[in-house]
Amino acid sequence: MEKKEFHIIAETGIHARPATMLVQTASKFSSDINIDFNGKSVNLKSIMGVMSLGVGQGSDVTISADGDDAADAVAAIAETMTKEGLAE
Repeated sequence: MEKKEFHIIAETGIHARPATMLVQTASKFSSDINIDFNGKSVNLKSIMGVMSLGVGQGSDVTISADGDDAADAVAAIAETMTKEGLAE
């Protein structure tokens, strides 16, 4: 299992467009990928799940992946988070 923590810096948090980008990135991998926030864990391949978390600016989230391509999945999601200006 691979895990990585992110501190959300985007003013709008993880709203519709960045959530879509994260879901699209996660969906490229066969691993089970979750995002954890405030004691809740949802499938990062589910746009409704990600949106339901209501992650705002200044929040800390953890991405975890379990499967054959877990390390690649977490690396790709980290790249998307940085490229979209979502997290550091």
